[in-house]
Amino acid sequence: MRWLTLYARSRQVPASLAAVVISAVAVGALARDGSGGPGDPRLPVLVLATGAMAASIGLSGQDLALDRTAAIRWVPRRAAHVLLCGAVVGTVLLTVQAMGEDLATTAFVVRDSAGLMGLAALGAALSGGQYAWTLPFAWLSFSFFAPASTSAPLPLQVANWMLLPPGTAAGTWTALVLAVAGTAAYAVTGPRR
Repeated sequence: MRWLTLYARSRQVPASLAAVVISAVAVGALARDGSGGPGDPRLPVLVLATGAMAASIGLSGQDLALDRTAAIRWVPRRAAHVLLCGAVVGTVLLTVQAMGEDLATTAFVVRDSAGLMGLAALGAALSGGQYAWTLPFAWLSFSFFAPASTSAPLPLQVANWMLLPPGTAAGTWTALVLAVAGTAAYAVTGPRR
């Protein structure tokens, strides 16, 4: 159990978890204020993206050379780390939502948290743990300014996958591809130096 505590501390899990909880509670308070209309996906997406960005900080350790020379198998641990982060980010939003305003369906939360964590993992594999947050941030920024509609052309639906209603084929497949590709790339290669 001591190794798990040391691993969590080296990956800055307590600070990341605090940031995830604070952002979810703040957005929950905004939702009770009535600032987002009913069915508006921007607030839950903002919570999930903030959570994925906060969790992405832990996708690299204190010393990459030490991580690479460790006598443990990193592939399953890295994959589990990404999947667990996505599950925690989604669970925090669902918990805050259960105590107050209904922000999003469970299917929406699962799809977006998986896709955003996959995107963060892909960012870690491409540009390192310290910059893993940039891919979810950039995609979120684009999605907030581009119109999201199920009647839009397919490339625009793919670009706005995180704001589409749950069950939309383009949103579901884009999130699934990002989750699988990002998790696999990060698990196999680890964070870039």
